[in-house]
This record gives sequence, structure tokens and C-alpha cells, in this order.
Amino acid sequence: MSTSAAEFRPSVLKRALRSGGLLFGIALVVVMIVAAIAAPWLAPHDPNAQDVLLVLTPPDAAHLFGTDAFGRDVLSRVLWGARISLYVGFVSTLAGVIIGTAIGVVAGYYGGIVDRLVVAATDVLLSFPQLIMGLLLVAVLGASLGNLIIAIAVTAIPAFVRLARGSTLTMRERDFVDACRTLGFSDLRIMFLHVLPNILDEIVVMASLWLASAIRTEATLAFIGLSVPPPTATWGGIVREGFDNLLDAPWMSIFPSLAILAVMIGLNLVGDGLRDATDPKGAP
Repeated sequence: MSTSAAEFRPSVLKRALRSGGLLFGIALVVVMIVAAIAAPWLAPHDPNAQDVLLVLTPPDAAHLFGTDAFGRDVLSRVLWGARISLYVGFVSTLAGVIIGTAIGVVAGYYGGIVDRLVVAATDVLLSFPQLIMGLLLVAVLGASLGNLIIAIAVTAIPAFVRLARGSTLTMRERDFVDACRTLGFSDLRIMFLHVLPNILDEIVVMASLWLASAIRTEATLAFIGLSVPPPTATWGGIVREGFDNLLDAPWMSIFPSLAILAVMIGLNLVGDGLRDATDPKGAP
């Protein structure tokens, strides 16, 4: 009988708990998520409230991150912007993981013409850089929250198709798959109750790394104006709003950029830590 992925979980947990980088990354991500969820209570001001008397005010006790060109509180906008940026990143990545993994498992399990068609389509999509693909899709669909999620999810699907397909090709040759077929299990049951759990560790690791990429893509598209329309706050949009006043009021772009950087660092540390912890050749 093959070794189930579940059997590795105790050792995986031990290695994860010993990884300082992983724990620090989780802490960073959790802090940002909590800040986004609690934005209505943490934000000291209405993120869209304008005050012409406070235009481009440097950081002070009343406005810890200063104000922007419309007199809006930058801290409040960064907190509220986290809700949109993280939401888009998480939802688009989740959609890409579910759809891409399902397609990859089916293609790898059945092989044949189904597999060849999936590989051809995946190669075509992967030939486009992620940002360019997202830019094209948003430009065609239009700038809105839903279209932004769809565009970023589509860019994620091919990567997860390739990963799931490759892992499934290996798994379908294992003895436990033959045993399942002998017992009369359906293909659907074998694919998603026996093969999928054994490749789930790789999917989770890649999802954590891809999430960082999705948030970066959202910020980039927002920077060039292809995200939710203003005055709704997003991290990339706030950076863009501060770009015209970068020399006079650098705080407008610095603080949202630091928020993006913190999430990128956290998610990459989580991804690297999970990859090391789930590696069976790693430390015991």
C-alpha cells in the first residue's frame, strides 16, 4: 500500500513549528488579515472623507500616515484598501487552485486525447506573462471587482493544471490506485478521494506562493487604473494617487507600498517554510 499524505502530517507539523521563517511569515499575514477585517473599527477616519484644510498633511498624531491630495487620511485608506487587495488575491487564487487542480487531476489520470488537449491549452496560456495576461483580460472585460478576480484567476489556472497533472501522472502508477480499481472504485472517487490528498501538499505550497503573486498583480493593475474605480481604496490605487506628489508627499506612496511589501514577505516566507516542511527529504 502506498504511503498516504496524511502519514506525513505529524512530521510536517514538527518541522513547521521549528521553522522561524514560516512562523514569522504566518504572523505577518495574520496581522494584515486581521487589520483588513477590523478596518471599520481600526480606521481612525472615514477613508473617503475629504478635508481641503488638511491637504498633503505630513504624518502627525491625528493622521499617523499623513493625508493625501484630497485631505483623506492615508492610514484609513490603507486599512480599507487591504480589504479589497487581500479579498481579490485570496478569491482569485482559490478559484485558480480549485479549477486548475481539478482539470490537472482529470487530465493526468485519464491521459490520452484529454491530456493532450489540456497540455496544449496550458502551454498557450503559460506563454503569456501573468501580468500581461491579466492586463489583456481586464482591458477586454472592463475594470470592476468581479472582472479583476476573473482575470487574475485565469492567469493562475494553467500553473495549477500543470502541477496537478504532473503529480497525478506519477500517482496513477502507484499500487494503491491499482488496488482501488480492483475494488471497483469509480474514477471520480479514485481521483478526488485517493489521488488528490496525496498531491495536496504540493498544491498548498504553490497556492501560498501564488497568492503573493496575485496580490502583486492586483496592485499593479490598480496602479495603472484597471481595478475598482475610485474613490474605493486599494493598495495599488493609493500608490498611484501618491505618485504625482512623490517628491512633496512621499508618505502617500510609502505606506501602502510597505503594506504590499509586508504581505509579499509574509506569503513568501510561508510558501518557503511549507515547501521545506513538506519535503520528505528534509530534516526529521
